[in-house]
Amino acid sequence: MNPLKRLGRRRASVLGLLATAALLTPGTATGAPDADRAGTLGAQAAQSGRYFGTAVAAGRLGDGTYAGILDREFNSVTAENEMKWDTTEPSRGSFNFGPGDQIAGRAQARGQRLRGHTLVWHSQLPGWVSSIRDANTLRGVMNNHITTVMNRYKGRIHSWDVVNEAFADGGSGQHRPSVFQNLLGDGFIEQAFRTARSADPGAKLCYNDYNIEDWNAAKTQGVHRMVRDFKARGVPIDCVGLQAHFGTGGPPASFQTTLSNFAALGVDVQITELDIAQASPNAYANTVRACMNVARCTGITVWGIRDSDSWRASENPLLFDRGGNKKPAYNAVLTTLGGTPATTRNAPTATRNALAATSGNPAAPRSAVNAESNLFTRANNVSFPSVA
Repeated sequence: MNPLKRLGRRRASVLGLLATAALLTPGTATGAPDADRAGTLGAQAAQSGRYFGTAVAAGRLGDGTYAGILDREFNSVTAENEMKWDTTEPSRGSFNFGPGDQIAGRAQARGQRLRGHTLVWHSQLPGWVSSIRDANTLRGVMNNHITTVMNRYKGRIHSWDVVNEAFADGGSGQHRPSVFQNLLGDGFIEQAFRTARSADPGAKLCYNDYNIEDWNAAKTQGVHRMVRDFKARGVPIDCVGLQAHFGTGGPPASFQTTLSNFAALGVDVQITELDIAQASPNAYANTVRACMNVARCTGITVWGIRDSDSWRASENPLLFDRGGNKKPAYNAVLTTLGGTPATTRNAPTATRNALAATSGNPAAPRSAVNAESNLFTRANNVSFPSVA
């Protein structure tokens, strides 16, 4: 009997299946040789030319468990608060780069990429900026801040969140009120991007926001219209960051469509602040799979390392528990990236598939997994404003 046919039979003996597996080329069932798989998030994401990063707090770098996970698992770093306006320019013209430099220098020394976050945001803004009442003064202050901060990290940051959360929640699809919007009007975003391009032509320039993951939402449509307009008029914008702060149900059903539709405008898309209430493995896998299915989705950042490090700590939304142990969602993410969790990393792919067949649950080929990418669960889905 053809051994390939025996592989699909539930009644075949385990010994027979193992013998069959030995005849098969490792990795053929999933389309990726075992040699090309990695056992950490960053290393596996790099196999497809992507990054897998995390938000980092300078004050936690002295924690050995925290730093150990950071160095082992992630190939990209975002400063959680250390590059925001209230830290970098607490008083006009007086810049403080100490905390940002600590994170940037450490990442550079370890070969980790660096995302810049964030240059223009209505929140975590010093009072001296919020109290400006003259448009020309604010425009000069904004341009100087962007230029000074970007020059500090020029050549070290691959992507900058130039403007963060400028669109209002609800059904308007318009900008939210802020000192920038109120004094400079709709054009402040364009001005910020043009200034950023002049400051560092080598960095990718991103617009970043929350609640823009659902294609049907008015806020998503507003951002999409802006990006389309910018591309049509030659305003420099290279990427859209979708924060992806999800509830227990994970991403909305249209999430991959949203990624694809932004990418179709000629920009990269990045998942920039991912966390999911209660860290359902399926919800995390669906989020990562959507990115993997869109060629211009260039990377994923989770917003913190351990549950105890999260701004949503009570919801246990991250990939590592409070003790730094990998949660089931970690294995789901690594597997969806194409990697192999440590417990099974050394077993040949065909052997694992063969063993799975004895229970009637053969491992699905990657094409079958990809076909499920639009079947996301939306039950209990909620999105949250960023603390970023």
